[in-house]
Amino acid sequence: MHFIDLEAQYNHLKERIDTRIHAVLQHGKYIMGPEVFELEERLADYVGVKHCITCANGTDALTLSMMALGIEDGDAVFCPTFTFFATAETIAFANATPVFVDSDEKTFNICPIDLELRIKETISRGDLKPKAIIAVDLFGLPANYPEIERIAEKYNLKLIEDAAQGFGGSINGRKAGSFGDIATTSFFPAKPLGCYGDGGAIFTDNDEYAEQLRSLRVHGQGSDKYNNIRIGVNSRLDTIQAAILLEKLKEFPIELDNRNRAALNYSQILPKSLVLPELPHGYTSSWAQYTVKTEQREKIIEEFRAKNIPVMVYYATCMHAQPAFHYLNYSANDFPVANKLSKEVCSLPMHGYLK
Repeated sequence: MHFIDLEAQYNHLKERIDTRIHAVLQHGKYIMGPEVFELEERLADYVGVKHCITCANGTDALTLSMMALGIEDGDAVFCPTFTFFATAETIAFANATPVFVDSDEKTFNICPIDLELRIKETISRGDLKPKAIIAVDLFGLPANYPEIERIAEKYNLKLIEDAAQGFGGSINGRKAGSFGDIATTSFFPAKPLGCYGDGGAIFTDNDEYAEQLRSLRVHGQGSDKYNNIRIGVNSRLDTIQAAILLEKLKEFPIELDNRNRAALNYSQILPKSLVLPELPHGYTSSWAQYTVKTEQREKIIEEFRAKNIPVMVYYATCMHAQPAFHYLNYSANDFPVANKLSKEVCSLPMHGYLK
């Protein structure tokens, strides 16, 4: 049994994907070819925003967002401690300081109550300038953006939505990728919408940010490739990956329906000894992972694996406990909910072709 069955997906879409790839091989525009711009238009339309800017991967999407928002040394950027390393890494890479926030015990996402406390503490301390919030749509469920957007506005902070896992989810009909000043996603193969390599995208309704981002992803390009108006990076989605994503995006709504059916089946058949994920009213999840909680994690994992059912743990180590962030001097007691989650969560197989 596969944890994520990319083989079944490819077999289902093989003829369409192969045709798309062959078209790229025929026209030979492997970098920034027409499929890249077609994909950007279709992604923007799907999410419901004005602009989509593709790039090389999800981490670059966050890095480029930091650059567009002017995040720099002396700035504080608030983000969850219970997340993948890239969320916090890109803050440090911008020479800013990540300020970690505890989790909501039911949704696993960043806790708005603790977020506001950390903002107030940072303002009171006065050594850093509060600049932005990165909220992560963990395991497919959008974070509590109604509350987070209120907090961002109250303290005049920029808001970035990290929708790498949440792409396809929604709140009251509003799609993941449309929240905040800028949103990002990843097309890593294991993500809800994945390519066959690395890839990422940035979403925004802000014309100025979009213009900067299109320049920043290509060495700060101006009027042409030899006119550089700012310091940028080399972060482009290659045309073959865009071609693959165009066909996968067409199938994506059907796969989301299948993921939701699989999640419903799990909720009906799994033992009551497991704490199952909850969907707040008005929310939909893309079910990037189906994540349960149990105080007997190792025992449960052994039982599943004995039946050839793969189980993964996301995330056994919170950001505040990572060696790379020891300089921030957090203690385990600072994040009681996240610490508990890191010891209790495990994820079961989930994809659009689960039998």
